[in-house]
Amino acid sequence: MSIKDLPLDARPREKLLGRGPQALSDVELLAILLRTGMAGKNVFQLSEELLGSDGIAGLLQATVQSLQRVKGLGPAKQAELLAVFELSRRALSQRLKEREVFHTPGAVKQYLHLQLAHKNHEVFAVLFLDSQNRMLALEELFRGTLSQTSVYPREVVMRALHHQAAAVVLSHNHPSGSVQPSRADEHLTQTLKASLALVDVRVLDHIIVSQGKTLSMAEQGLM
Repeated sequence: MSIKDLPLDARPREKLLGRGPQALSDVELLAILLRTGMAGKNVFQLSEELLGSDGIAGLLQATVQSLQRVKGLGPAKQAELLAVFELSRRALSQRLKEREVFHTPGAVKQYLHLQLAHKNHEVFAVLFLDSQNRMLALEELFRGTLSQTSVYPREVVMRALHHQAAAVVLSHNHPSGSVQPSRADEHLTQTLKASLALVDVRVLDHIIVSQGKTLSMAEQGLM
């Protein structure tokens, strides 16, 4: 069934304008962006395919390459979706720069998830915060398997001093899918805490990210 075959008040665009975006399902919201399907696949089926098993959280981490593999999704639709995803990241970034991040701890996890979860290689990033715990910057500092030998505390300290940060949130991704911290993760966290304490910079958390999951080491009592 195409959108035109639906009663007027059941069409996603009219439903959104009449009842608000909260009334729509993920499939309906995505259908508004896509507008049309393709031969043999209506816009709702295309939306369901894009959402897949990981839902909207997984789709927000899509890349140009992953969207190009979806049959029926042309360059214009790919560009529109990627633009929406990037706007979501920037909106969260602005939010974290305007208010104390731990007034909204869920926003910190969501922001780091959007930034790191889609990467297919391991990345270590640091969220630098000011004295009011507002975001100054997010930097990806290291790539590859994380260990004390591949993440250099001196470099993290130098970047913290560069940003005149009062605190940091450490983060890295696990492409394998598990967010369970390893002994190496715990050891690295303690090493960085000790190094940053020497320049009076606090480590507030270490957040581990994978596809669809995040874990706060502070919430787990591992800090």
